[in-house]
Amino acid sequence: MLAAQANTEGWYGKLKSAHELTGRAMDSAQHRDAKESAAAYQAAAALREVESGNRGQARTEANSALKLGPSRDVRAIVALALARAGDTAGAEKLAAELDRTFPLDTLMQTYWLPTIRAGVALERQDANRAVELLKVASSVELGAPTNIAILMSPVYLRGEAYLMLRDGNRAAVEFQKFIDHRGLVVNFPWGALARLELARAFALQGDMAKARDAYHDFLTLWKDADSDIPILKAAKAEYVKLQ
Repeated sequence: MLAAQANTEGWYGKLKSAHELTGRAMDSAQHRDAKESAAAYQAAAALREVESGNRGQARTEANSALKLGPSRDVRAIVALALARAGDTAGAEKLAAELDRTFPLDTLMQTYWLPTIRAGVALERQDANRAVELLKVASSVELGAPTNIAILMSPVYLRGEAYLMLRDGNRAAVEFQKFIDHRGLVVNFPWGALARLELARAFALQGDMAKARDAYHDFLTLWKDADSDIPILKAAKAEYVKLQ
């Protein structure tokens, strides 16, 4: 419940509170000798941080989670977080290890590894490569790859790739899935951030009315968010330019 509340706080941009709750969840898990659970909570926190623009904090959380409980799922989530945080070498090393260890694991081969490698491609500004890598994940992208509430990772990265390609129409299709599949998204902060990315997609389309509405939706969700979050500062500046 503490870990779930941490995600809810992250949904509303309250990352400091989310960090404190994650710490409590980890302490509780470790108290009952559940190191892998504690590591999974910290790995999820790394993804929360990196998608909000806190790359340094994300790398710290990811590497700590890896040392604490390097299970299959933790390594996959950490690899994705590291890719998104700019540590492509670390992400690729983990991806290679996972590939060797789980060659017949369907979710690893069709969900996690393509997503991790797409994250690396995006960091290298190769959006076309990311789109190509994620094709194999299309049949399983709405599945649940772990018992941690991190879902639709391929969808989010595909949307990011289309934004990088300045294809607002296709990007909007991907980020709209986070709104259409609210029951899958649950409370992981990607669901809130997808509203911002949807606004950016509408802006690329030239539909400024929809873009303003989507920016407003996101900023309303994050009205009580920590003021120093990089992605929030960017969103506010972008919204002002549309007025």
